[in-house]
This record gives sequence, structure tokens and C-alpha cells, in this order.
Amino acid sequence: MQLTIIGTGYVGLVSGVCFADMGHDVTCVDVDSRKVEKLSNGTLTIYEPGLDSVFQRAHRENRIDFTLNLEKAVRSAEAIFLALPTPPGEDGSADLSYVLGVAERIGPMLDRYTIVIDKSTVPVGTADRVREAIERSGRQAGVHFDVVSNPEFLREGSAVGDFMKPDRIVVGTSNPRAAEVMQRLYEPFVRQGNPIHVMDERSAEMTKYAANAFLATKISFMNEIANLCSLTGADVESVRRGVGSDHRIGNQFLYPGLGFGGSCFPKDVQALRRTAEDHGYGFRLLQSVLDVNADQYRMMVDRIFDRLGSDLTGRRIAVWGLAFKANTDDVRESPAHSVIRDLLDAGAEIVAFDPEAAETTRAVLGDSIAYANDPYEAVLDADALLIATEWSVFRRPFLPLIGSFMRSPIVFDGRNLHDPASMAEAGFEYHCVGRPFVQPLALAESAWTAELAA
Repeated sequence: MQLTIIGTGYVGLVSGVCFADMGHDVTCVDVDSRKVEKLSNGTLTIYEPGLDSVFQRAHRENRIDFTLNLEKAVRSAEAIFLALPTPPGEDGSADLSYVLGVAERIGPMLDRYTIVIDKSTVPVGTADRVREAIERSGRQAGVHFDVVSNPEFLREGSAVGDFMKPDRIVVGTSNPRAAEVMQRLYEPFVRQGNPIHVMDERSAEMTKYAANAFLATKISFMNEIANLCSLTGADVESVRRGVGSDHRIGNQFLYPGLGFGGSCFPKDVQALRRTAEDHGYGFRLLQSVLDVNADQYRMMVDRIFDRLGSDLTGRRIAVWGLAFKANTDDVRESPAHSVIRDLLDAGAEIVAFDPEAAETTRAVLGDSIAYANDPYEAVLDADALLIATEWSVFRRPFLPLIGSFMRSPIVFDGRNLHDPASMAEAGFEYHCVGRPFVQPLALAESAWTAELAA
């Protein structure tokens, strides 16, 4: 099929590349000339594991191209995906100006029956508004076009696998003709038997918000349990394993930490809460999810202040991790950034390392922090280390070297990557989430010396 993707952000680019890899001819449109130039020259504009090899193959075989020319891309398309930003407004509602603006523009360009697909996460009722925007051009729904809701369920860090082997495909349409085209489009991706759920447009839109809100609720719930474990002496890691082994609950999204971030969960929970308010319903649970998440990173900041004092002038804090999660360079709503801002306000000097998110962080925080080239450089002469993102490289560092580089071997682990007993044995004072902190064992310094000498 001839597919057009409007928007080459995270969702649009991953979708376009994966459709091209499946043999479709894909044209991606964007208004950013620098981005279009880089992509046309074979350079990705985001970091996503596994994406580059698929992108290069599609690029090499001429199955994907990038353009600023919206009209040319629309007139050649059998299906058009709207993968446009829907940023939150001040009241938490999703800003649909990009989606509706493009819908109005493409209406006069539709020369043949074309499916217009909402790939962006949008509030319930958006498909109707997109349909109305296109119809203002004189095009008739069901004759010249149909609007379909087809929400994405991509996790940053594993998006290629999620797209190529999805748990399910959700298609929202009331027209059997559009449903048949969508099923044909996605059939190669679900040959292992996973379902394509065809439903009405509004139910499809609600499905995406409900899924993300439920996952965010699991995270906030587990963070509340972790905070209670800290007060009662329970170990949240043991609790997590015990709860997660119940098949009715599952073990995903039960890891306590600094709270959720990124471009989806905060925005989508706020938007769903706002939708409820617009319909006169107070979604109290969602407000609690947001409140817990807004407070969660402060638990670690307060612990740092309790240990080092609220005036951190002259203190050097090493930070491992800047992205909101591992395996991405995305720093939108990153809990690491929230912690860093509070530490900077308290006078701390921050030296940070992240495998991929240094440049995206520099675009936000500038030179207010220093950027290390590796984890060991970050901890040199540090008064404490904060682990803020769960990158694999932070799970097995050479602890004796870390301890010898630091002024004081104090670790605040916001992702529970390490075993407390092992950290104590290695000579660290170790603070984590939902588990008792441990003091370093008395013989740790001589153990470091012996291991380093060896």
C-alpha cells in the first residue's frame, strides 16, 4: 500500500519505518526541514534500540522517503496516518490544534477514497472532529474518505518489537470498508494469533487512555506501597515479587522508583481526567495517581537533604541517568531532571552521565550541570551518587573503583538496582526505595584496597 505518515516524531517515525520494512511504500511528512534533511540522508533523529538497522534497510531499498511537501504525499496515499503532537494544555486537556489543523489542510487534497487514521493519542470524540474538519472541504465521509482511530501501544526502548509483534491492534471504525483495509494492513503483524480488535471510534480512543492510565495507576500504587514499606520495615522488593507472581496482577509496572515520566503517562492521565471533568465526572482515582507521582521524586530529594543537609553548597552529587527510563534519549517529564533541579536549587554541583540522553538534557538544562563521559568519571570526588535511570550499565559497576573515586561512599538508588547487603559489604552507605538503608561494613575499606591491588 501507499502510506503517508504525517509527523516524524517518535510514533510517526517508528510506524513509518516498520511499515516500510513490511513492504509498504511509505512517505513521511514533516514541517522541520532539518529533520527531513537528516532522515533523507539516512540519519535517525531519535534513539530507539533496533530502529537504526530497520531504518537503514528501508532507506537502502527505497521503501521510505521524507518530504516537506504535504500535498504530494497526500495525493499519492491510500492511507494517511496522523502522528502529530497532542501536548497538554494548562488545564491538562490535549491540544488538538496540530491534528485538526492538518485535517483541514488535507481535505481538499483527497482525490480518491482514502483512510485518514488517528495514530496520535487523542481524547474521545476526536475522530468526529477530524471528520468534520475534512468535510468542510466538501469531501463526504464514507465516499471520499473515512476516519479511523488506531492508537499506538509502543513502549520507548522496545518500540520496534512492540510494532512488529503487537499484543493487539485496536481499530476504531464504523465502516466495514475501512475495517477491511485496516485488517489487511495489519494482518502480517499478527500472524502469531494476536487479535485485531475492531470497535467504534470512541471506544478505540478510550481504550488507549484507559490502558495508559491503568499502567500509571500500577506504578503509583507500588510507589505508595514502597513508601509504606520504608515506614514499617518491610522490603518492597519481596512484596513486589509476592504480588507480581499473582497472574491476575502480573509483574510488569510494579517497580517502585522516582515516579513515571515520558511523553505518554503524565499527559494521558491528565487528559483522561480532563475528559471526565468535561463530562461532569470527578475521576478521583486518576487525581490521586497524579498527586502520588508528583510527590514521588521528592521522597528521594528529602532523603538526600536528611543525609547531607538542605544546603548543598560545595557538595558534588554524581547522577547516573538523565532519560525518563532506560533505552531512550527522551527526557520529557524525566524524574531525574526534577531531582536535579531541586539539588541545583539547594546549591549542589551536579555531574551526570547517561548513555544516550546527554544532548537531549543539554537542550533543557544547558550548562547548569556537568556531563561526564562515563559512570566512573561522574563519581570522581563526589559526595554522593544518585542512580536515577535503570540503564543496564549501572547494574554491574566495579564497586571498589567507584568507592575509591568518591569523597564519601554514599549511594541513593532511585531505581533499586542493587542489593543492599552487597552494597554494605562493598563499603557503601546505601539508600533506596521501599527498603531499609544500610551502613557500610567496617572492613569494607580494607576489602577495597585488597581488590584494587589485585
